Amino acid sequence: MTTKTERKRDKNFITMAIETSCDETSAAILRGDREIMSNVISSQIDIHRAYGGVVPEIASRHHLENINGVVETAMEEAGVSWEDINLIGVTYGPGLSGALVIGVAAAKAYSVAKGIPLIGVNHMHGHMAAAYGAYSNLEPPFISLVVSGGHTNIVKVKSYTEFEVLGATRDDAIGEAYDKVARVLGLGYPGGPKIDKLAKEGDGTAVEFKRTWLEKGTYDFSFSGIKTGVLNYVNTENQAGREVNKADVAASFQEAVVEVVSTKTMEAVRKEGMDTLVLAGGVAANSRLSQVMKTICERENVKLCIPPAIMCTDNAGMVAIAAHYEFMERGGDGLDLDAVSGLDI
Repeated sequence: MTTKTERKRDKNFITMAIETSCDETSAAILRGDREIMSNVISSQIDIHRAYGGVVPEIASRHHLENINGVVETAMEEAGVSWEDINLIGVTYGPGLSGALVIGVAAAKAYSVAKGIPLIGVNHMHGHMAAAYGAYSNLEPPFISLVVSGGHTNIVKVKSYTEFEVLGATRDDAIGEAYDKVARVLGLGYPGGPKIDKLAKEGDGTAVEFKRTWLEKGTYDFSFSGIKTGVLNYVNTENQAGREVNKADVAASFQEAVVEVVSTKTMEAVRKEGMDTLVLAGGVAANSRLSQVMKTICERENVKLCIPPAIMCTDNAGMVAIAAHYEFMERGGDGLDLDAVSGLDI
């Protein structure tokens, strides 16, 4: 059996990873700890757009139909065969139960059929690990702001496999707030990119939406209030017969959200004495958030790391990187590995 030390010495260690936590079926091949050789993503956005959001049963069905083909494509693009693969990593939570089950079942089947070690990866660990693929010199410790459709967390990354959640959302995640506000404005799904694009045409000071800071000293978030604020504003304007400037509403909503998120995140960076901040998750690709964080980090001499857009959204490349570090630290998992939809960091 390969020892932990021997595993760490092998720069040619090949990891194949699978990601099916929501509506993207993805597979990737990783060499060593940071060289992504392929990262194939089969998106279901067009399928779910008609429903205004992800339908779990439909997502699961399409994962089942797509998974084998996506894995084969990832291997072809990387130019590897099953004999080259040393580890299979898979997201086992958090996420949609049925979607996770498809990925975990496929990974276990490949593991048994090919005799390759298996390891489960926390989806949120994957998001934070995505930055390693883009920044070769990045090492823990650092603060990570994880912003996605289902999560808004400020996390202290102590090591490659140790984390401490400093702040979390108490209701809607930031991505959920974007989607709900987009529906109120009639923009469609997915809401995040649509609001981000429309906000560039609007005035972020046109509408004063209340910022929710919660009690003093907490790094937790609450976005349900601003979502309700947008709904009330739009209803009031409509009832009064006044035309709603959607671009101004989108920009004002985004300014309020970004102000709270950036302020709390930088407070955590300062308090923890960190000099590096990593943005992670799908909302990390938001242009206004990245612009504001760049400005603040430059002013306060903090290194800001933002992965490429493809590594911010759900993808198997980030899962492969996290799988590599987890395996080097603790070895593989057994076939009793199961999907855990509410898995914590």
